[in-house]
Amino acid sequence: MSRLQVVSGKGGTGKTTVAAALALALATEGKRTLLVEVEGRQGIAQLFETEALPYQERKIAVAPGGGEVHALAIDPELALLDYLQMFYKLGGAGRALKKIGAIDFATTVAPGLRDVLLTGKACEAVRRKDKAGRFIYDHVVMDAPPTGRITRFLNVNDEVAGLAKIGPIHNQAQAVMRVLKSKQTAVHLVTLLEEMPVQETADGIAELRAARLPVGRVIVNMVRPQVLDAADLELVRSVPRTAVAQSLSAAGLGGARRGGKAEQLVGPLLAQATEYAERYALEHEQRAVLAELDLPRHELPLLAEGMDLAGLYELATELREQGMS
Repeated sequence: MSRLQVVSGKGGTGKTTVAAALALALATEGKRTLLVEVEGRQGIAQLFETEALPYQERKIAVAPGGGEVHALAIDPELALLDYLQMFYKLGGAGRALKKIGAIDFATTVAPGLRDVLLTGKACEAVRRKDKAGRFIYDHVVMDAPPTGRITRFLNVNDEVAGLAKIGPIHNQAQAVMRVLKSKQTAVHLVTLLEEMPVQETADGIAELRAARLPVGRVIVNMVRPQVLDAADLELVRSVPRTAVAQSLSAAGLGGARRGGKAEQLVGPLLAQATEYAERYALEHEQRAVLAELDLPRHELPLLAEGMDLAGLYELATELREQGMS
């Protein structure tokens, strides 16, 4: 597994949940992962049922086997102060700029600067080592922007390196791109078995490949259990209404008389079966589209009880069992 795991996906597909579960899966057996949030939504804190994340790395969970998950919500303003201190040693002058609003102005107005700071901070965590020369984190997992802008987000440092031909900004941008375009990085896309998310996933993969960014795996989230297969559905379509009513009566659901409870249940039951058949056909079609992308694919179940911390650990176990660790 690459050291930087970038997780993107169309809004509503559960990419933050998948990123959190992946961080837990990678931390199993004594490893350390850093889960990075870049959109300022505090979704990670909500999933792990903890207080809002500050701009500092903090342990938020223990994985099976004693591993640790740390988390960081990157604040672009504070990241810019770090950047100015690192390269220009501004110190108190940097804090003064923040007080007068210059830092906020810069991160809001300067094209691409916000994304440069976010990707730069994540890549710094990937490269960071302790005094013994060992990596601080075994893996860094980034809950990244949605599929529609992931390529521009990751590729912004290429543009910056082209604009700043020399100096620390140019060198920093190149260092970030060396991480993002190497085998150290994998960009995973989260989708649902629905037409629009699958199409956006296919488009996103094409854009990433065109930009020479490393595409990882497709993760299909919230997969409903398969109750009937194709043969069973064919039987449902052809079974006579009277036979269904007789079976219901035999099971004790209403009397056998015409217009009784058993007959009243036939319509809703067959309607539900038809709805399931349509969904089954749609999901079958979308799986075929995903298969054409020629990427490893993983599926995570729809949790009937909803998403909570226990569910997060359950999804992490699923990812480990499917080889994402």
